[in-house]
Amino acid sequence: MPNARPLACAVLLAAACSSSTVRTPSAGPVAYGAPELLWARGGCFESWCQTGWYASPALADLDGDGVPEVVWGASDVVALRASDGALLWRAPGSGRVWAPIAVADLDGDGKPEIVVGRNGDLLTVYGPDGQVRWSRNPFGAGELRSVAVADLDGDGKLEIVVGRASGGDTEQVAAYSAAGVLLPGFPARRAGEPGNGWGMYNQNLAIADLDGDGTREIVAPTDTHYVTALDRLGNQLGVNARYAPRAVWAEVGVHVDDAVDLRGYALCGTEHRPNFAMSAPAIGDLDGEGTKEIVVVGDVYDCGSDPYRSLYHMPFVLNRDRSRWKTAAYDWTVIPSPRADAGPRSQDDAVIFPALPNAVLADLDGDGKKEILFASWDGKVHAFGPDRKEHGAWPFTVPGPGAIRFASEPAVVDLDGDGQAEVIFASWPDVASGATGKLYVLDALGRLAYAVDLPPSFPAGDWNGGLGAPTVARLAPGGDVYVFLGTAQSGVVAFRIPHSAGARLLWPTGRGNLRRDGTPPA
Repeated sequence: MPNARPLACAVLLAAACSSSTVRTPSAGPVAYGAPELLWARGGCFESWCQTGWYASPALADLDGDGVPEVVWGASDVVALRASDGALLWRAPGSGRVWAPIAVADLDGDGKPEIVVGRNGDLLTVYGPDGQVRWSRNPFGAGELRSVAVADLDGDGKLEIVVGRASGGDTEQVAAYSAAGVLLPGFPARRAGEPGNGWGMYNQNLAIADLDGDGTREIVAPTDTHYVTALDRLGNQLGVNARYAPRAVWAEVGVHVDDAVDLRGYALCGTEHRPNFAMSAPAIGDLDGEGTKEIVVVGDVYDCGSDPYRSLYHMPFVLNRDRSRWKTAAYDWTVIPSPRADAGPRSQDDAVIFPALPNAVLADLDGDGKKEILFASWDGKVHAFGPDRKEHGAWPFTVPGPGAIRFASEPAVVDLDGDGQAEVIFASWPDVASGATGKLYVLDALGRLAYAVDLPPSFPAGDWNGGLGAPTVARLAPGGDVYVFLGTAQSGVVAFRIPHSAGARLLWPTGRGNLRRDGTPPA
């Protein structure tokens, strides 16, 4: 297998690095410049690129020289020089890498390890040189699309948590020590325990200390209208007494109406419920009052239709005890009402690759409160405030090309440090279009600032776009920020955003940070 070196844009064919930029006055004057394409085809071979999925690139200093490298996975995992995309090493793989690769110093030696989940129930930990440290098959079958790293027990040592994308109503979550030892109590939920659940078909993990006791809890939505929630030992979290006699999260189904949650079942056809099969959750303090909330976007569907009919994506906000979030100022016991055009543009993978409603939490307007952002199958990027409303020009409808366009999980960065954040994401078109998606920059009100063409597919002639979240990072302290994006059919691509040295990184990569735990960066 050749170790092809991607070429810098200065020497690539013009077709590979040419891009057009749309600048609209809708966002008003901006201090930062349009994203400039620096290189493309990172990790590709001489004449083709592996298919990229939803993995967000990671930036980490692998060799200790103070300059970060780019790590990304399609099937192979590659490390690239950030300045020009040159291949540093390749770790071949036989299964696709769906989820973002996690990077963390697992063994405390000051050097990062690389944690990768693949098809074929394969969890692999690589050293910074690309050599395999260890591999495990956590569940015996299925795909690992959910991978995160966290210090579960507060002892200063990191653990790895993974989720299973396959059938079966128990044992969806496994946890390992840094050395690859399965932790006591896992996989969970354990056989014979109460509750409901199924597979986890996206990055369906968020991990945080929800009760301030110094240990972390695991929130894992599943392919049902139930959410699995666990402590560090794999025990199920208890729920509010209002749900008695049901005692744990996986016994309390989520419905559109809070009253139906209490009743415990829906009258299908008139009362709807969400499915969480593809729902990447997030955890954060939405109102700045010191308590963390859990946000998960559900596929609300009509369970009275045959087959079930999806209606819209909508966020649900929950407390640690599974009750719905409500304060004197905000009330999420009632979810927002959907727009008339909120239905899915398509759910056919043969027509267009799926839109994943990954929850993102970031303060867009500098008021100390976090908005809830997500891309949806309605072809829009949404941003709900804690007041359950979309303000300004939100939602943003993804423009052409293609008959249908979807957007990636967004990154949120205040590019010019003015207290008003920008939202950065990529798009992709329907398969039949043969078109190429774009990289978008929106202002805090959801108005378009820049839209830049992504490179075409390699080889040319097919569709292309960016499915996973962009990663925004600096290569040197005080320098401009760069945007690294894994694409479907042109490998990793890199952009520089001029005049962005004062940027603040609020949600700079897939699932918020390189541990991929669904929380904003510290």
